[in-house]
Amino acid sequence: MTETPALPVNAIEVRGLKKTYAGNKKSPPKTALRGVDLTVPRGSMFGLLGPNGAGKSTLINIIAGVVNKSEGTVRIWDRDIDHEARDARSALGVVPQEIVADVFFTPREALEVQAGFYGVPADERRSDELLAALGLSDKANAYVRALSGGMKRRLMVAKALVHNPPVLILDEPTAGVDVELRRQLWDYVRKINEEGVTVILTTHYLEEAQELCDTIAIINRGEVVACEPTRTLLKRLDTRNVVVTPETPQDVLPTLNGFTVGARPHGAFVVTYRTGESSVEQVLAAVRAAGVTIKDIATEDPDLEDVFLAMTYGDASRPSPTQD
Repeated sequence: MTETPALPVNAIEVRGLKKTYAGNKKSPPKTALRGVDLTVPRGSMFGLLGPNGAGKSTLINIIAGVVNKSEGTVRIWDRDIDHEARDARSALGVVPQEIVADVFFTPREALEVQAGFYGVPADERRSDELLAALGLSDKANAYVRALSGGMKRRLMVAKALVHNPPVLILDEPTAGVDVELRRQLWDYVRKINEEGVTVILTTHYLEEAQELCDTIAIINRGEVVACEPTRTLLKRLDTRNVVVTPETPQDVLPTLNGFTVGARPHGAFVVTYRTGESSVEQVLAAVRAAGVTIKDIATEDPDLEDVFLAMTYGDASRPSPTQD
């Protein structure tokens, strides 16, 4: 009797990963990754975030086998990409940012062809199951060129899953997808994650990453600057906001010693304080001392966008960057 191989503890392990793109007569060599170490636990919903040019796409492309690394090691499902390349790639499904589809195939044909590339026997293929799961059954026999952008993106997710990989990479999967289609896609992604598929997500919708991911890594300037459970990451900022609605709308913001004050709509204002140095009561006392009669208050904890901006730009007041 053949024993079933033990499942690996980690879905992906990256150690000392470096990538330098060669220069030319017009530009010098460019270092994209500077010794990245990253561990993606098996079964996790893992977020990978980074500003434009941070090295995030290079990292994903090396894992996916599209770009050659300069130094370091990568293991996918405990298989080294250098020595067990074919087995490592077979454990991975990748949905790239760009929509790539043969417009002369139907969705069903596209899945059948993709399954054939992976050597999936005809009686083990799940084309109709995947089409149904991703809401494409009624388009199964339409030409891909007739599908909307959101439907094409969902078809790409189905194509990435034809060989039933244990690890799925979703690179900006909801870009250009409407709210309803996005909800359907995330419902399905949650389902396969609960069934054991490890999901690695990149997205420029930071609230999406905060809601979906149990672990998040932030990469900046070719280095991983954070990799922690989402709840732990959100606690990194020791600031908190108190939104004050005064009895009489304020035309001029009050000056509060030791606190940062900003405007909010309808005459309200927000006071930012450090939780390790002050308390809500001290904020309210300072507001009253400034002659403001309080009608209502609300508190706001930092969200992922605040943490992201603080760790990549060092200034949470700057606008959110476009992701690569």
